[in-house]
Amino acid sequence: MSASRTPLAEIAMGSSPRSALSPVILIGTWRLVEMALFAAVGLGTYTVYVQPQIGWQAAYLTLIPLIAFAGTMMLQGFRTYTLSALRRPVMQVPRLVAAWGLTFLIIFAAVFFFRLEGMFSRLFMLVWFTAGSGVTIAGRLSLAALMRNLTRRGLLDRRAVVVGGGEPAVSLLTQLAHMPETDLRITGVFDDRSDDRSSDMVAGYPKLGTVDDLLAYARHARVDLVIFALPVTAEARILHMLRKLWVLPVDIRLAAHTQQLKFRARNYSFVGTVPFFDMADRPMADWDVVQKWLFDKAVGTLMLITLAPVMLVVALSVKLTSRGPVLFRQKRYGFNNDLIEVFKFRSMYVDQADAGAAKLVTKNDPRVTRVGRFIRKASLDELPQLFNVVFKGNLSLVGPRPHALQAKAENRLYDQVVDGYFARHKVKPGITGWAQVNGWRGETDTEEKIQRRVDHDLAYIENWSLGLDLKILLMTPFSLLKSENAY
Repeated sequence: MSASRTPLAEIAMGSSPRSALSPVILIGTWRLVEMALFAAVGLGTYTVYVQPQIGWQAAYLTLIPLIAFAGTMMLQGFRTYTLSALRRPVMQVPRLVAAWGLTFLIIFAAVFFFRLEGMFSRLFMLVWFTAGSGVTIAGRLSLAALMRNLTRRGLLDRRAVVVGGGEPAVSLLTQLAHMPETDLRITGVFDDRSDDRSSDMVAGYPKLGTVDDLLAYARHARVDLVIFALPVTAEARILHMLRKLWVLPVDIRLAAHTQQLKFRARNYSFVGTVPFFDMADRPMADWDVVQKWLFDKAVGTLMLITLAPVMLVVALSVKLTSRGPVLFRQKRYGFNNDLIEVFKFRSMYVDQADAGAAKLVTKNDPRVTRVGRFIRKASLDELPQLFNVVFKGNLSLVGPRPHALQAKAENRLYDQVVDGYFARHKVKPGITGWAQVNGWRGETDTEEKIQRRVDHDLAYIENWSLGLDLKILLMTPFSLLKSENAY
């Protein structure tokens, strides 16, 4: 049974949004918003009740952000910044008021201890506490309404699939079904077994196919989490399936709810009270994605502005020396094997262009124009990919280079040469990458060359940081001086 042909899988694919809002980012953003609201209410109260009498005083302007910060940290300590708490604001009102009130009690105690009585208006404090409580409750009610809307649209769910269709899977799915206020949504079950040990419906969830089908399913539907519901004793079976699934940009967990051997809580991750062993994590998630996005947009825009004169000269050179368009568009593999269209300056004669790159460009290739030979060697033909980074968002400045669909090494497609080749698509591809700055750019005519390139790509993914991205960007101009393999 194939997920690409199964009606149930097709329905799931068609109804599953391709992106979602991270709960971690939502909670973190709301924490900052609430801190700003506290400060705004304090400043407004000061402006209305205090400033007309005594003017602007440094003591108040210091106290306002201090209490705003302390109040937010107190709410954090009272565990009001969790998904379940944000979904049910009415139930949290006593905690909200208690945390906000305790903040003021601590400030009053500090004022008394340091003998600062009379420095701050009691009316100012009372009005700020009252108004702050009201604004907090109103804000939480508004956020809860927004979260309900996002949940209905499937934008606040963590979409999971279960691997395994036996008794452990039934037990797991039954427990998860009784978990209140969880963001986990099971979209289906996959299992390599098709006999009576694994039926077509598992605890009310459809079995959509095998593990191979899961690979295809995850390319079309959004899958955030893969859960193995198998006994630890099935080690060989788990490893066999894990070798197939590790190429996906998802979190992979092993359910530990039926294990007899118990560990400390810190050795598990939890959904509600159900424990899991962490087997693999996606390379970038939550704030890492935000940092990467901001870095790409800010630095990419700066580079686009700075390099605009160079791009103009290259464009004119291409246009004036051979007929045809200035830009060449090529389909390549992007994040999670999605097909993307990248821009390049045209370097070949228009009637000899090879959109699928079925034949790699070689030294003195007659298909390449005179200008094309120069811009390819200097990698100037790649500069229009800044448009992909800044405007389309399907490329990053730094990442594994996106390969053409039919690219081959020794007449074999790359994924046939390198085991786990598609794991390099767990992050967005980039204009430059760790492989390129280490000398593995240009022609990949041998299996060793593509293997070394993929090894460097996977090392980059495993060790990603903004610092590494910046290092690669700074190394790129120097790596272009070594162009013996670039044709």
